Amino acid sequence: MSLKTDLPYRPNVGAMLFNARNEILMARRTDMPGAGGPIDQGVWQCPQGGIDEGENPRQAVMRELLEEIGTDRAMILGEYPRWISYDLPDHLIGRALGGRYRGQTQKWFALRFTGRDDDIRLDTHLPAEFDRWQWVAPSRLAHVNVGFKRPIYEQLIPEFSRLARLPSSGAAPE
Repeated sequence: MSLKTDLPYRPNVGAMLFNARNEILMARRTDMPGAGGPIDQGVWQCPQGGIDEGENPRQAVMRELLEEIGTDRAMILGEYPRWISYDLPDHLIGRALGGRYRGQTQKWFALRFTGRDDDIRLDTHLPAEFDRWQWVAPSRLAHVNVGFKRPIYEQLIPEFSRLARLPSSGAAPE
């Protein structure tokens, strides 16, 4: 067997955070080429992270928001009905994720941001995972470098965009 198939998937959560304009928060990773440069460089992603022992996915997604973007001012709109698994690219197997995982299996949540933009702080948990953030319209996400995770975002956006358009009461739009 190969190292790739011998390693397990890491349980993980992802947060597709929508603002009042139904734009998605994307943050630029500090550990990838292009970090620290102009806004059109680097690899961007939604907040995500591992599930701690004894934690359920809903608890984990709120904790990850607080750790990665400095705020948990958000309400869960819904979750993707299935776990989504991905394999790391071959050159990252044995290096990324502590070298212990072949990739991640993720439970994704759509959330509505209930705070103000200045609530978002990338420096509250060190080392910082991100160096910049921006709001991106779902239709513009195709122009953002999300690296090898593009298929995940393409899978999530249609369903989560529908959730984000619902009024905060949860009632169907008229």
